[in-house]
Amino acid sequence: MNRVVLAFAGLMGLLGSGAARAQTPGTWGSWAIGTVSLPGSVEKKWGGYVEVQARANGLLRQYFYNELKGGLSYDLDKNFTLLLGGGRYNTYEAPGPLTLEKRLWQQLVLSQYMSRLKIEHRYRVEQRWFRYRTEDSTAFRQRLRYRLNAFVPLNHQTVTNHTVFLSVYDEVFLNPRGPVLERNRFYVGLGYQLDRHLSLQLGWLRQANYSQPAFRQGQLVPLGTVTKNNVVLTLQYRLSHQGSTPRSETLPSQQD
Repeated sequence: MNRVVLAFAGLMGLLGSGAARAQTPGTWGSWAIGTVSLPGSVEKKWGGYVEVQARANGLLRQYFYNELKGGLSYDLDKNFTLLLGGGRYNTYEAPGPLTLEKRLWQQLVLSQYMSRLKIEHRYRVEQRWFRYRTEDSTAFRQRLRYRLNAFVPLNHQTVTNHTVFLSVYDEVFLNPRGPVLERNRFYVGLGYQLDRHLSLQLGWLRQANYSQPAFRQGQLVPLGTVTKNNVVLTLQYRLSHQGSTPRSETLPSQQD
């Protein structure tokens, strides 16, 4: 496990090397995500997580963004989990931070275990506070998110020790102020559950951002779309409640 952690730390260092710059649309990027979580158990329903994330415009180069976030969760039962989260999000462009965002969100996760196929529905409401360097101003926005995530273990019936699994999800981001459809993420990843504590995922994520239709010089400019492909490496480490019975199966879903 120490080798895996060191390798992930090296990747985070590579993402952070070079001059920081703002996001360049239409290119390949890379994300590195490290998560430590405490899922609820049979007896103890409280849990939580912390996560650090770094992103780059290119493959292991042109670092421009990071996240530091966490949350407190409560299992209503084995299929329903509530979470209250918060985080700090920085976008960089030389010579320093370009945008600072502070975020709070409320979340409900519904999990369905259907033999080999596992389905997760995630509903999230976000409150977002921005500070812009270029404009020396602040702003507040709200956002709604829904993610449908499917997991298929390939060499076992459940996601357990030494399990290779496939993860596929699609997530929509809705802005009450418009454009209503703000963003879409589609992800396909291959993962490995080493034991009940450690899992790894390597995947491809396509992110599409949508701009609001507008009138320019008397003509309607339609909804615009900017897409970006990303290679995503995720390392997750799960703690366990001392003296409690762990859940028979915990889905290795990404917190982002």
